[in-house]
Order: sequence, then structure tokens, then C-alpha cells
Amino acid sequence: MTTARAQGKARTRQRFLDAAAHLFADRGFHAVSIGELGTAVGVSGPALYRHFPSKDAMLEEILIGTSEYLLQGGQDIVAADSPSDEATLDALIDFHLTFALGHRDIIRVQDRELGTLPTSANRQVRKLQRQYLTLWAEVVGRIRPETTPADRQVAMHAVFGLLNSTAHNRDRLASADERGILSASARRVLVG
Repeated sequence: MTTARAQGKARTRQRFLDAAAHLFADRGFHAVSIGELGTAVGVSGPALYRHFPSKDAMLEEILIGTSEYLLQGGQDIVAADSPSDEATLDALIDFHLTFALGHRDIIRVQDRELGTLPTSANRQVRKLQRQYLTLWAEVVGRIRPETTPADRQVAMHAVFGLLNSTAHNRDRLASADERGILSASARRVLVG
């Protein structure tokens, strides 16, 4: 059973991560101070150290945690009792789009700050991303067995670029059908 104190601490920790993702996306990891992170959450900057050993640890948690979340979600979809590989692919696209549309800041942090991570954390993120991509590529390979693994890899990278482009569209005019356009485009790239 989780205590109210533990729940409050978890909420504050998540508020720090959300604020960090937003500030890192907007201004860059190195331009954000501990004091600014505290101010964004409504506490003193040094309060951050009750939740994280460092600002670097926050960046690692954001990027590694996101990659773990996406991989686990993808694995859950593939393991589900789906009526067809096409339905599985549609579920993967929908899952990724839900993440991309709801977490634009995290995608921007990924694009901007992956190289800031220490080598071991960077490798961990890259490994998780490869596993996620491979999961998708296996589903696409069952739908389109005539495509070569190399061609599937190219298509997968194109689709993730497409789906993750949402992070860079937030200042543009809003589309009433952004999800539908991106979903249909991803499906066309992957299966024709």
C-alpha cells in the first residue's frame, strides 16, 4: 500500500521531470539551471536533490524511461491477441501517435539532447530504440514479406521521423485531423 507521503513525493518527482522536459526542449539542457527547475515546480532549486542526484540524472531518466515505455508498450501490443498483423500494426501506429502527440517536449529533448547523455546511457537508449524498431519491422515483414530487411529499416526510420515530426509542429496551425493524416501516411509508407 502506498502512503500519501509517497504519493506526494512521486507527484513532485514527476512534476520535476515534466518541467525539465519542457525547459530542456525549449532552451536546451545546458541552458537550464537547477534554480529554474525548482521555480518551475514551485520549490527551491536544491529541493531537486531530494528526488534526483543531478540534473544529468533527470535527463537520463527522461530519455531512458521514454525508450523503456515505448518498447514495453510495443511488446504488449505485439503480444496481445490481435485478429491480424494489420491490426497489430494499426495499434502500434496509434500507440506511438498517442505518445508523440501527448509528449512533444520529450521528442524534442530526444532530438536535441541524446548526445548529451553519458556514453553508457546513450547506448542504452539506442539499444532500446533498436529493439522498438525491430518489433515494428517484424510486424511489417509479416505483412509485406517481399520487402528486404534493409528496405524495412529505411521505411521504419522514415515513419518514426514522420510520426515524431509532431514535436516540431506545435507553433503551426492546428490540424483538425493531425492524427488521421499521420496515421494514414505511416501506414502508406509501411504497407502501401
